Amino acid sequence: MSLAETARSVRENAYAPYSGFKVGAALLAADGTVFGGCNVENVAYPEGTCAEAGAIAAMVAAGQTRFQAAYVVADSPLPVTPCGGCRQKLAEFAAAKDVPVTMATLAGEETTLTIAQLLPGAFDAAQMETPGA
Repeated sequence: MSLAETARSVRENAYAPYSGFKVGAALLAADGTVFGGCNVENVAYPEGTCAEAGAIAAMVAAGQTRFQAAYVVADSPLPVTPCGGCRQKLAEFAAAKDVPVTMATLAGEETTLTIAQLLPGAFDAAQMETPGA
């Protein structure tokens, strides 16, 4: 299944009884495997999980730590960008800063931005290095 097909398919399984806003996400791992995730709401906001975080968790649970493309889909008038927290999560596991993230509507409108465009100046592992160590 393609990234778009996976994201659309897994979106149908989203648990969104409070907002009714279902989101699906798919990641193409470095080894070519596609992982999907959907949003899972909780009555105790903000304890839910975003679709992108779910896809990342599935990828990591399968032993993968890098992805080379992402696709996010929602039933909205315009393509929905990942939230700020998910932008940071995507940046953590992207194979490079130029990894494309395609955001789409169910009607087929798409916008593609790179990780660097979605999260300029991202906090990363290089900033955790101790000078002189």
